[in-house]
Amino acid sequence: MESLRELYRIGYGPSSSHTMGPRSAAQHFLSLHSDCQRFEADLYGSLAATGKGHLTDKALREVFSSEGKDVEIIWYPEIEKPFHPNALTLRSLSDAGEVIFENTYYSVGGGKIVLEGEQADQAAEVYPRAYSKMRQILDYCGEEGMQIWEFALQFEDSKILDYMDEIWGVMIDAIERGVNAEGVLPGGLKLARKANQFNSKAGEFTAAMGNPAFAISYALAVSEENAGGGKIVTAPTCGSCGVLPGVLYYLAKQYKFPKVRLLRALLTAGVIGNVVKTNGSISGAEVGCQGEIGVACAMAGAAATQLLGGSIFQIEYAAEMGLEHHLGLTCDPMRGLVQIPCIERNALATMRSIDHCTYALLGDGRHKVSFDSVIEVMMETGQALPSLYRETSKGGLAKVLG
Repeated sequence: MESLRELYRIGYGPSSSHTMGPRSAAQHFLSLHSDCQRFEADLYGSLAATGKGHLTDKALREVFSSEGKDVEIIWYPEIEKPFHPNALTLRSLSDAGEVIFENTYYSVGGGKIVLEGEQADQAAEVYPRAYSKMRQILDYCGEEGMQIWEFALQFEDSKILDYMDEIWGVMIDAIERGVNAEGVLPGGLKLARKANQFNSKAGEFTAAMGNPAFAISYALAVSEENAGGGKIVTAPTCGSCGVLPGVLYYLAKQYKFPKVRLLRALLTAGVIGNVVKTNGSISGAEVGCQGEIGVACAMAGAAATQLLGGSIFQIEYAAEMGLEHHLGLTCDPMRGLVQIPCIERNALATMRSIDHCTYALLGDGRHKVSFDSVIEVMMETGQALPSLYRETSKGGLAKVLG
C-alpha cells in the first residue's frame, strides 16, 4: 500500500478524478515539454462525458495558460480505454502541427494519476505487501498489541503526524468557511448552499433531533465548498470529502477530544481507505459511488469507533458496515456537477457513519462478513454496473432534469 499522503490530498474541487488528476497530468506533461507552444488534450470515457461539469477543461487550460501555452481539448465520451474509464492523452505539437510527443494518463481516483505503461508502481509502496488486506492488518495488530493508527505509524515516515495535522487544519477551514457561506453554487443547477441554514437550525433542535444535526451541517459545509471549487482534502475523493471531517468535527465538539486523538483517528481512517484503494477502487467512474461515498462512510465509521474506545475488531466492523450498506450505489451526477446527489449523500453518509459506530460498539466486534469480502463484492458489483451509472451522467438521477 502507498503512503497515506497519497490518499489524503489537499486540493481544489470539484472532483479529484476529473479536476485534480487532469491538472496533475498537465503539469507533469508540461514540465517535460516546456519548450513547445502548442498542445492537444484528448479526453476519453467518463473524463469526457462529465468533464465540462467537473471543470476538466478549465483545469487543463489554467495549467497551460499559466505558462503562456495553448491547448486544444478534444472530447471522446464514447471511447473508453481498457485500463481505466478516466483517460486523457496529452501531446505536444510543432508549429506546423506535427506531433512531437504524446503520453496517456489515467486518473484513477482521489487525485492520483498513472502514466500508461507504468501501472505497477511498486516504488510508491511504503507498507509491506504482507499487510495489504484488513485481516492481515488485524492479525498483525493483535500479535503486537497495537491499535490500527499505531500500525500506520510503524510504516509511514516520521513526519506523518505533522501531515495529518495539516490535513486536519484544511478540513477545519473548509467546515468553517462552508458554514458561513451563502448563495448559489456555480454550474447551472441553481442549487443553493444549505450548510449555513442547517447549522443555524441545528441549534434549535432538542432531544433525538438535537446535536447530530450539527454533523449534517458540517458535512454539507465541506461538500458545498468542494462544489464551489474550494480548498478541501480528498477523503478519499473530492466527491466524498465531507463525510470524514463532518464526523470528526462533530465528535471533537461533543467530547472535547485533544487534537492528537483526532490525528490518530485520521490515521485509522486512512488505513481503511488505503485497503480499499489497494484491493478495490475509490473511483466513481470505475465502480460507482459505492467506491466514493461508501468508502468515506467506512473510513468515518472506523475513525468514530476508535475515538469512542472501540477495539480493532469493532473498528473493522464499523468500516465493513459503511461499505456493505452502500453496495450498488450508482454515480449519476446531474449535468456532471458534483452537487446532486453528491452533496446530500455526504450529509447522510455522515449520519450513517455515526450509526455504524454505535452498532459496532454495542457488540463485541464479531460478525459474519469481513471488510475484505465486502471490498471484493464492491468490485464485482461495480464492474456489473452499466457505464451509464458510472460517472457518465447518461442514466439514473443524471437524466431527471433532461
